[in-house]
Amino acid sequence: MEEINSEIILEVKSLTKKYGKLIAVNKLELKAYRGEVIGFLGPNGAGKSTTIRMLLGLIKPTSGSIEVFGKSLSKDRIEILKKVGAIVEKPDFYLYLSAYKNLEILGKISGKTIKKKRIKEVLETVGLKKRARSKVQTFSYGMKQRLGIAQALLHDPELIILDEPTTGLDPQGIKEIRELLLHLSNDLKKTIFLSSHILKEIEIIASRMIIINNGTTQIEGRVDDLLNSTQMKVRFEVDNTAKALEIIKLSMWNNNYVETEKNKLVFEMDQAEIGELNKFLVENSITVSSVVPIRSLEDYFLKITEGSTE
Repeated sequence: MEEINSEIILEVKSLTKKYGKLIAVNKLELKAYRGEVIGFLGPNGAGKSTTIRMLLGLIKPTSGSIEVFGKSLSKDRIEILKKVGAIVEKPDFYLYLSAYKNLEILGKISGKTIKKKRIKEVLETVGLKKRARSKVQTFSYGMKQRLGIAQALLHDPELIILDEPTTGLDPQGIKEIRELLLHLSNDLKKTIFLSSHILKEIEIIASRMIIINNGTTQIEGRVDDLLNSTQMKVRFEVDNTAKALEIIKLSMWNNNYVETEKNKLVFEMDQAEIGELNKFLVENSITVSSVVPIRSLEDYFLKITEGSTE
């Protein structure tokens, strides 16, 4: 994975939002760097949507600060939002009009002159070029989501903030949005701040992630580093499970042994130990046909947020 650009696009410090006695967001800290996809995760009620609305200036924080492009959102909101694109809720369109016409109207509403060439460009970017003149009422849910992202891209923003853009999509729709976001990040160098409950997608798309719980940052870092820094479960497929288990029980690896699944032995260990255990089994005449680490973002997420309430 490429190194993340060191230029900070978004920085939040001690961000807090209270509704009476309820603390929705509590001294939240986070950063987003240029050109990265950052996954924003948390259980229901963790404060994700409230945070995103504060990032877009839709609601005011009780305290704390938000800086975007090195400027204060509270002081330079209009200037900042000219370079930010977002989907906060399900995008709405004039269903009886074409995709092209919808973007033309939305461009005028934004107060910024959007050229015809730009509308065509964004429709091509989101894979809707061939359906530009089709009425939106003929679009699938996934196509409407892509049109929503096209709307967010109209003014060529540097930062794109998306709140659950794959909610309600079928597997094909999720794949299409995933490929689009990777294109925006890798090819067009856009910074994408992505809130999602589909953990597998974050694991595939995001270069970094932030997990929040009870309105506070629990963990922040590169996805690869975080998933590889802690113990994971590993399945070793062997030719003789009974013999292998007997050997394991008499060795130091017994402390790592978790369970047996048919012809597989499951261990919990650090990534660096996988090769050592494999060597141990082979030296003891156990044929190992596969080694499959099963650490996933879901495991990690549940560990970090364990005990949370929705």
